[in-house]
Amino acid sequence: MRVLLHYDMDHAEPGLDIASCSEQDEARFAELLPDAEVIWHVLRPLTAADMDRAPKLRLIQKLGTGVNTIDLDAAKERGIAVANMPGRNAQAVAETSLLLMLAALRRVVAFDARTKRGEGWPADRGLTGGELAGRTVGLLGGGEIASLLRGMLEAIGARVLYTSRRPRRDDPAWRELDDLLRASDIVSVHVPLTDETHHLLDAGRLALLPEGAIVVNTARGAVIDEAALVDALAAGRLGGAGLDVFEKEPADASNPLLALDNVVVMPHVAWLTRETWDRYFAVAVENCRRLARGDALLHRVV
Repeated sequence: MRVLLHYDMDHAEPGLDIASCSEQDEARFAELLPDAEVIWHVLRPLTAADMDRAPKLRLIQKLGTGVNTIDLDAAKERGIAVANMPGRNAQAVAETSLLLMLAALRRVVAFDARTKRGEGWPADRGLTGGELAGRTVGLLGGGEIASLLRGMLEAIGARVLYTSRRPRRDDPAWRELDDLLRASDIVSVHVPLTDETHHLLDAGRLALLPEGAIVVNTARGAVIDEAALVDALAAGRLGGAGLDVFEKEPADASNPLLALDNVVVMPHVAWLTRETWDRYFAVAVENCRRLARGDALLHRVV
């Protein structure tokens, strides 16, 4: 079975002919598509035109959870199965969310720049940081990532609230979205990007957060209205942000978020650990074997 691993890394598995291709190498991608029976997909969007150039394609296997970068309607029309792997990156993303909260609270970006300029000490009292213990953290989402992060935060001593698509009014930590925002010193995004969640945190909702609040996003950039976030940060109404994702990726150097010293950023790599890759490949290989046998796929989306 010919597998196109659409990422810049090599991987071998018995019984599978795996050809890798960087997401930035469009020429090689076009060369490999005609023989691909399976695509192991990461982030570069897969379009109907891509699928039309892959007549043998039977499965698009998302290496991760979010399938917003795959044209699902086109796949369905062409009889191409789509599967994902929920939860396999949960530990890495939860840990990164915690990292970004701490980095924003402790003003790591500003201190890093000062230290590298030889100005690390004495510290500017205006850069005095804060602690997670005693703060209220609101989680947008009630899935596995949010659940793992909740445990980490509570162990540190934070108070954790969350909201979810399905009300859980029997849980005292559950809140309606707007109520959660009003109560949160830090809000962390853990919802998929859909029509309903696009710009879920717009200017109006960001204004509900207490003054000095911190916004963290390791989900999808467009869940937050970036222009509104820039305005709130630049005006000093919000205290900072920790962002692994952006509305347009890769983030352009001209993105105003990158010029703010109260924003810590990463290039959509919250999931990127060796342990995550091991879990990804285990599911991806199993689904290839199931496809070959004609068995039901794990976590089929289409």
